[in-house]
Amino acid sequence: MCSKLSNRLIGSGLRLIMRLAMLSLLSVFSAQAQETKSLPEASNPPARKFLATELPAAAAQPETPEKKPGFIRSAIDRYRNNDLPGDLQIHGFVSQAYISTSDNNVFGNSDNGGSFGLTEAGLNASVRPLPRLQLSAQVLSRRAGEGNSGMPRLDYAVLDYRLYSQETNQLGIRVGRIKNPFGFYNETRDVAFTRPSILLPQSIYFDRTRNLGLSSDSVQVYSDLAVSNWGTLSTQFGVSLPIVNDKDTESSLLGGVRPGNLEREVGYIGRGIFETNDKRLRLGVSGIWLNTSYDPNNLLRDPLGPGALQFTPIIFSAQYNAERWTLTSEYAIRSFKYGNNFRNPGLNGLDFVGESYYFQGEYRFTPKIEGILRYDALFIDRSDRSGSQWAAQSPLRQGLEHSRFARDITVGVRWNVTPEFMLRAEFHHVNGTGWLSRLDNPVAKDTEENWNLYAIQASYRF
Repeated sequence: MCSKLSNRLIGSGLRLIMRLAMLSLLSVFSAQAQETKSLPEASNPPARKFLATELPAAAAQPETPEKKPGFIRSAIDRYRNNDLPGDLQIHGFVSQAYISTSDNNVFGNSDNGGSFGLTEAGLNASVRPLPRLQLSAQVLSRRAGEGNSGMPRLDYAVLDYRLYSQETNQLGIRVGRIKNPFGFYNETRDVAFTRPSILLPQSIYFDRTRNLGLSSDSVQVYSDLAVSNWGTLSTQFGVSLPIVNDKDTESSLLGGVRPGNLEREVGYIGRGIFETNDKRLRLGVSGIWLNTSYDPNNLLRDPLGPGALQFTPIIFSAQYNAERWTLTSEYAIRSFKYGNNFRNPGLNGLDFVGESYYFQGEYRFTPKIEGILRYDALFIDRSDRSGSQWAAQSPLRQGLEHSRFARDITVGVRWNVTPEFMLRAEFHHVNGTGWLSRLDNPVAKDTEENWNLYAIQASYRF
């Protein structure tokens, strides 16, 4: 009965997203048809709406004549003073974190004297050769434990064409490697300045399957629609091919690194977000229909056998912004269905529904200093929250019940030293190991149920 209810809820969520997208498209065309005198087309796209957490800190006071800017600052100023063709914009960022844990490993050997294993650096560019056309791309280097070596990779590369644009309404299409639109933070999660903390809520934004969740090769239709005098409804819907060619994803979905390969299958993704005109309230719903299959290449080497996997999470998001504080919460149900062709009895025909959520508060003490408090909960199978039923199925699982859940209490502080430079520190008390990377913790029996995590990070952008 639980599984049937979950499937109905997931199906209803996906239908809701598709209806929101259709409503926006129809409303945009209706608004265009009813215009007796069309407004002149804007030469630039509507200004992007930033969250309070994305706004830069108050600009530093002008330096006195005696102070000379540093080499990096001078180079950036010279670059910005040059005229670039086609509205060319070039930006970048770099972040370095130090992480120490009382037990278990996060982004390297953090349980043994700490680790500088989390390094992020990116360079992106965008150009607008035509008023309606924008091209943008980013190359990212991310070193994060065994799952990410730091090898530069194409993070996204997008062709964005606006089919229709008015003062308050627009409709467009994007093609290429695109950031997956789900939740509030996924599309900007690689830039430390746009995250609410060093580690995002792992119940929703898994770092161990980050490449799978971050972007996909897809075609997406998007729209922004003014809803009376209340606010704006933004929708995105696309057809996509997931990125599944990394060890962390394979280990998470198949229980370990296999000699074969995960194959990409066509899936769907969509999101609708309503935001009031005063930017105080944001409400959203996101859905993903992800399909992949496993090809063992050689059945003699890999007895797992070929099989298919379907993953369909639905995410509900809500946020309230005030002058000094922000409250955010997201809730997700995640349906996993494994095909009946797997030879491994632990995966063959497996069908369960996961659940996760978090409550988060941010407070801005000054324009430069803010704090965060969060409770984050993850359950791999919501019908077996303690993991006891799962462990009872095999003697090898005894003592590993904590791998089926994770509860995380986070306290942190952020200091915007300058608009370009930021320092962060945070503490996590975690009960459970449900979101730990299997690659960083290869021996499950060595993991501990209750553990602490300490992290500091320095970030720079230009």
